[in-house]
Amino acid sequence: MKYAIVIQWSDEDDCFVVSLPEFEDVMQPVTHGNTYEEALKNAQEVLALLIESAHKEGKPLPEPQTFGTSLQVA
Repeated sequence: MKYAIVIQWSDEDDCFVVSLPEFEDVMQPVTHGNTYEEALKNAQEVLALLIESAHKEGKPLPEPQTFGTSLQVA
């Protein structure tokens, strides 16, 4: 399954803050990192733990969000 990972810089926190939109009901924001790469790594670890926990508890996973087939960068 493919889930969205949103990474944004936070001036207030002075780090990259990560959200997992499909798991908003669990926690928001999910994790953070001092670098973009660290934030992504932490997000992947949290996502793996959330999926593992849902499987162990027999809970259904949220449906992954889908986005358009093309992105335009300004």
